[in-house]
Amino acid sequence: PMTATSPTSNSETHTPAPRESNSFELLAEPVRRWIWRQKWSALRDIQERSIPLLLQGNADLIIAAATAGGKTEAAFLPLISRVLRAAAAGRGFDLLYVGPLRALINDQFRRLQDLCEEIDLPVHPWHGDVAAATKAKARRNPRGILLITPESLEAAFVRRGLEIRGLFGKLDGIVIDELHALLDTERGVHVRSLLSRLEFATGRRVRRVGLSATLGDMELTRQYLRPEAPDAVTVLRSAAEGPELRAQLRGYRVGPRPADEPDAAHSSTDAAIAAHLFDKLRGATNLMFAGSRQNVEQFADLLRRSSERRRLPNEFFPHHSSLARDHRLAVEQRLKEGRLPTTAVCTSTLELGIDIGEIACVAQVGAPFSVASLRQRLGRSGRRGQPAILRMYATERALDAELHPVDGLRLGLVRSIAMLDLLLERWCERPRPAALHLSTLVHQVLSVIAERGGVAAQQAFLILCRRGPFKRVDPALFARLLRRMGHPEVALIEQSPDGTLLLGAAGERIVEHYGFYAVFETPDEYRVLFGSRTLGTIPIVTPLAPDATIIFAGRRWRVRAVHDREKIIEVTRDATGRPPPFAGGAGVIDDVVIRRMRATLEGAGIPRYLDPAAAALLREGRGAYRRMELSRRRIVDLGPNHYLAATWEGSIRTATLALALRSQGYAATLHDGFLELSALQPDGADLAATLDLLARREPPNGRDLAAGMNALASEKYHRYLSRELLIADAAASRIEPEAVPAMAREILDGA
Repeated sequence: PMTATSPTSNSETHTPAPRESNSFELLAEPVRRWIWRQKWSALRDIQERSIPLLLQGNADLIIAAATAGGKTEAAFLPLISRVLRAAAAGRGFDLLYVGPLRALINDQFRRLQDLCEEIDLPVHPWHGDVAAATKAKARRNPRGILLITPESLEAAFVRRGLEIRGLFGKLDGIVIDELHALLDTERGVHVRSLLSRLEFATGRRVRRVGLSATLGDMELTRQYLRPEAPDAVTVLRSAAEGPELRAQLRGYRVGPRPADEPDAAHSSTDAAIAAHLFDKLRGATNLMFAGSRQNVEQFADLLRRSSERRRLPNEFFPHHSSLARDHRLAVEQRLKEGRLPTTAVCTSTLELGIDIGEIACVAQVGAPFSVASLRQRLGRSGRRGQPAILRMYATERALDAELHPVDGLRLGLVRSIAMLDLLLERWCERPRPAALHLSTLVHQVLSVIAERGGVAAQQAFLILCRRGPFKRVDPALFARLLRRMGHPEVALIEQSPDGTLLLGAAGERIVEHYGFYAVFETPDEYRVLFGSRTLGTIPIVTPLAPDATIIFAGRRWRVRAVHDREKIIEVTRDATGRPPPFAGGAGVIDDVVIRRMRATLEGAGIPRYLDPAAAALLREGRGAYRRMELSRRRIVDLGPNHYLAATWEGSIRTATLALALRSQGYAATLHDGFLELSALQPDGADLAATLDLLARREPPNGRDLAAGMNALASEKYHRYLSRELLIADAAASRIEPEAVPAMAREILDGA
């Protein structure tokens, strides 16, 4: 069984209320009456343990439990009880809830309103879809619980800076939901900055309660919630046993594609997957994660047409961020009501904890990029004592004379196996240590100036860096950042004669635009050009440099040039044969996942959850692994000055070694745990000699490596930074130069 718990739901039927609870009597009387009316038979384990902790003292707390494990009630039942008993005088909201999605805010509003209406404690949803009149009413009489997105909280700072102290001066607690989704992201740093600024503005520390369904490294999680005192943060993990897990991983072969029909074979494979999904999902409520928006639309269309051919009502509906809000809400409501069988074919939009009711099955086409994501998705299934059901689908290239060596290893299937095994072992990725996050720092400098009408540089450094989340930015780097923001060609800020920082002409335009409130944007789409012909667009999320090869539109291309300003990649045909297909798109794979992939290829047993086709593909991958003798060596010679090197490390370290080898005259293509290397000059140095040189030297300078990267401007406000600052930002977060000597030595030494 996997780690999960049974659900908490206001609509769930229970026998009369908890008689043997040690914590029930600690709650305020109106809260106890509400629990009795819900006819709960017992409080959850996580609720029993959180209630006394949150009723006493003021320590920060992390509550970790599976999706629908009762985390919301574990936080709010005792926090509301505190508010009712304290009855603090004065204006101001009593509790603040920060949720990453508007739909999540709406869902929590419905859940809390039922409780709070009876105890005269108002609940206010606050996000971009809430009417201005509703927000104005909450501002005029701020009390009760405010449910808000990070972007709307940012808007309050920018537009209502002088009101912050009055709105939040008497807060008794801040609840941060979906904590795992914020740990290592621009948005997560943004939330930390907003919470720090809120405490700075009100002049008081406010207890923080983090809710999460998926957590890896608890020390880093504590540091996120309370950076200045992580050891004082208490962590509660649910001790409840999860439901039984029933999983199957199915394998499919993609045949060679005719040159004049580049999508034909993929369409037939997708049709086969869609046929199986139609057979197994129809008649129930399910989530199907298809990866990209393009895949979502393709599979939704295939499944809809299957319904039409059989003259059956359609049950399959796409759900992704580009669709109209009304369409997304209609799909979510249909899922939650559960009156009609419904399968949402989605991207990650339904991964977080929106209440969509009971889900019979979770389907995953291709491997996700993290075990945390897979665990979060699977937490939707297996409620009310039913088993959790996971159906995974992996595609691999069919055997043919031109099969690329990497194809033969079946890395997509092997990654799926590794992630499912790690899921069963309850492992989860740990967040990476905090980076510089200079893009978000630019945003927050503008926000602090807007909030205060101007600020001294020393005060901005105190608020954002010394006491805020940008602690890795020292005064010298902060000064360089400010000088760049004030450069005439940037004009984000200017300085008055008394030294006060003010918004510049460009800064005013940016802050006044509604798009300012979000610190994130989707990855830049670069247009791929072959001569004058546009092949399509591709997001840049990993380092890309000239002479690298990319896999796009089913073919291999060599990069001639990358033009960041114009967002163009120029390519030419690559002569090394047909490429392997993408294994699901771009993403960062953890080192532990890659090492488990190696163990899977070296193993002999066949997991019970594989279907016969997937088992056959695994045997083929292991056969290729043995033929390439990868158990005793790390380098495979593919031809003159052309090699395959096994790093057996994750995306960040493998990309770092690729940059180091590029500085020594090699072009590199990244695969899961492998680098495909080609000497840029026919008489270039031997790969073994080059690796030996890297192994004997001190680790390369991170900024020198980052200087060799293209697509440095990967975040929203990077466009305003100098190349020097972009290099510093990339060196701090996207590479690990200290790992290069050991990786080079291990590749040379083989097994």
